[in-house]
Amino acid sequence: MEFSELIRTGRAQAELLRGPGVPPLRGTLCVTGHHLLLSSGPQATPDLWLLLLRSVDSIEKRVAGDSGTITLRCKDLRVLQLDIEGVEATLDIARSIEALSSLESVITSYPFFYRPKGLRLGDAWHFHPPEHYYKRIARETNAWRLSEVNEDFSLCPSYPRAVIVPRAVDDDALARSARFRQGGRFPVLSYHHAPSGTVLLRSSQPLTGPQKRRCAEDEELLRAVLAAARPGAQGFIVDTRSAQTAKQARMTGGGTESKAAYPGWKRLHRPLERGRPLQESFVRLMEACGDLEQSMDRWLSRLEGCRWLAHVKEALSTACLAAQGMEREGACILVHGTEGTDSTLLVTSLAQLILDPLSRTMAGFQELVEREWIQAGHPFQLRCAHSAFSHARPKHEAPTFLLFLDCVWQLGRQFPLSLEFGEGLLLALFEHAYASPFGTFLCNSEKERCLCEVRTRTHSLWSGLNQPKEQRKLRNPLYVLNPLAIWPSVEPQSLRLWQGLFLRWTRPPEHSEVAWEKVWQIVTEKEKTEGSQPMVSASEPQP
Repeated sequence: MEFSELIRTGRAQAELLRGPGVPPLRGTLCVTGHHLLLSSGPQATPDLWLLLLRSVDSIEKRVAGDSGTITLRCKDLRVLQLDIEGVEATLDIARSIEALSSLESVITSYPFFYRPKGLRLGDAWHFHPPEHYYKRIARETNAWRLSEVNEDFSLCPSYPRAVIVPRAVDDDALARSARFRQGGRFPVLSYHHAPSGTVLLRSSQPLTGPQKRRCAEDEELLRAVLAAARPGAQGFIVDTRSAQTAKQARMTGGGTESKAAYPGWKRLHRPLERGRPLQESFVRLMEACGDLEQSMDRWLSRLEGCRWLAHVKEALSTACLAAQGMEREGACILVHGTEGTDSTLLVTSLAQLILDPLSRTMAGFQELVEREWIQAGHPFQLRCAHSAFSHARPKHEAPTFLLFLDCVWQLGRQFPLSLEFGEGLLLALFEHAYASPFGTFLCNSEKERCLCEVRTRTHSLWSGLNQPKEQRKLRNPLYVLNPLAIWPSVEPQSLRLWQGLFLRWTRPPEHSEVAWEKVWQIVTEKEKTEGSQPMVSASEPQP
């Protein structure tokens, strides 16, 4: 199929309304296979507006007289209005946008055609392989090994080729454990906490079923985890489902780890919302944020009713529970829900940010996202198929990754000096997760990315974000390395609505951008001043 078959009208005269405080742009609107373009004229430096069609979440059209209006609600939460000359042109362009923005084929998406200047295919894809993180683990302990038991993805299609497992457990035992876990997601190492010698693991639920089946190799694996920590070590299994939900799962083949089968491990239920309820919470939040005429009482009622900040609180609380178990009680932690690809990753990644200073650096955070979300099998293609404006009934969509970014923003707000990156990086990750010219967030797993040849045929987002010209927008100029754990407050008074994301298109952002640039100027001038001062020898007397 050619893109041209879906383009009913290639161009038309239109006026673009981009929101409050932004002047309208009038010119020629063009539809291509991947973009909408609006050019204001043939001047040497025309005002050009570009929109990636994959960014369109929903489209509404209406006609009156001899013109029409198309309203585009985008996945990055923008609302755009196009006033187009001609009824037929309006309808044809609307149908073209609908067809091109809903194509499901991965290999026809824009990342496979995007070739920016200054970047080469293959750059940055090697930045964060599992082997890189394992080398760090190996410097801290020899109790773990890098296993390639999943080299052909046959054991677990949602895991990467290589995983970190206890050295005492062989690959045959791992294979049997995988058959006992939903989707083959047997327990693997997520993080080694060197100060206490404990570890954070993730997996999916065990398939105990109504008969309460057991698996000797799975039990052996978790015994080996405790033995690798220290003699007599204890462990906690943080189940992100309610006790009732876990009990019901047993009737359909799932279940939980029993006390008798897993001595030394204690199960804790900390239910986290996922799937459709989380998506509906996101939708209700954006409906409230988009209503500019409501009273204060109505706004506060809707903010509470959508429960988004409650989800933030629950996610941070559960991550703190896992982190405290490792830091303060010296316990090993296994996190899982049902499939282990959503709330599980939310908890393990946030717990690492709380405990690990390296994860709070620019490079460390990029590695964390790559390792704990992308390589760990979060199904981005399914979860981010639609944002908050789609008229389609949600199937697999859920803003779990957005919830993670919001929690990270809360950490940065409470600890403004401890994160090397700023809000700009979090906003960029949100936008690219839903629609991107880069291939990093394509597909649902490493297996799918290999089949689509994503690493060899598309550019990595990290290569784009790590360009020097981008870093000033992404880095935190106030960052100071904090070697300690950062414990967030989850009291209602401490959590805030992330205005920089949820309200950024309904209120002018200039003031925050000006303030950010001013901070950079102050820090830069201070560094220049300190750098120009003569060094005083330690042997010279101080005045």
